Amino acid sequence: MTSTAPSPSWLQRHWFSTVLGVILLLLYGPVLLHWIDGWLNKSISIEHEYFSHGLLGIPYAGYLVWRQRRKWQRLPDTAHPAGWVCLVIGALFYLSGTSEGVNLSLPLVLVGLCLVLKGASGLQLQRFPLLFVALATPNALPYLITPFTLPLQAFIANVAGFVLFQLGVPDLAIEGIYITVQDRLVEVAPYCAGLKMLFTSLYVAVLLLHWTGVARSRFKVGALLTGTVVISVAVNIVRNTILTYLHGMGYDGAFAWTHEGLGGDLISLGMLLLVVLWLDLLERSSHYYYGEPMVGIINYAGWAQIFGQGEKKQ
Repeated sequence: MTSTAPSPSWLQRHWFSTVLGVILLLLYGPVLLHWIDGWLNKSISIEHEYFSHGLLGIPYAGYLVWRQRRKWQRLPDTAHPAGWVCLVIGALFYLSGTSEGVNLSLPLVLVGLCLVLKGASGLQLQRFPLLFVALATPNALPYLITPFTLPLQAFIANVAGFVLFQLGVPDLAIEGIYITVQDRLVEVAPYCAGLKMLFTSLYVAVLLLHWTGVARSRFKVGALLTGTVVISVAVNIVRNTILTYLHGMGYDGAFAWTHEGLGGDLISLGMLLLVVLWLDLLERSSHYYYGEPMVGIINYAGWAQIFGQGEKKQ
């Protein structure tokens, strides 16, 4: 008579991962909720809003980790000494109690765990999820680079003023980063110069590079990032031109809607759409150059079919 031992449950087989996940959730769950609240309700600071792309990037990083879980499990258990250094520094940052320290501790702890649990191979496997988390972690970088944005602010102010002059806007004056229309002053501040939109567009560009697999081509990476910067600056020139006109001509309601309301969000969405279209154009141009079918990242025929069916139903 033989007896078969019951197979261990999922919790028994993955008890360490479960405990580790619970600890991370207890430590950083409130932090992430605080970030999300600040991004959605703009309740923390302007600098914090510069990292609102984390609403896209952090869930995508989690998806990548989940998709690579079996590869992670197959890696040998080996610890790298640098992992302990990262964990100690991350713990000190967390225990500092400062907002900046607690925020920066998250990527440090995650890097440390990868190195301690799976060594350099684990860090290599999770490099993109870690990158997306690190680039979405709120820090003082926007505040530190603000003094260096003055040339960009002046450039946008002068181009916006030139466009308004060509449109025949009355009583127009430009001085540095200030535009005056009918004695109503508009300042092209660092935030208005599009730093936040530039951060977001570059982040989305990097995310698209990974998602589409285009990151393997150095030319496409350079072309996409360069085009993204150009798109961001151009969109912000248009945005500041519109804002200056609305404020100078006394359309205060429309100014508020465009500056801090839904209008501003729609402009940002349009900018991100242009980044996607630019990547699609790069893909199609590359295939055309090599004599291949002009396939991009967007299936225009599929979208046309969907909208065509919707029109038929109506």
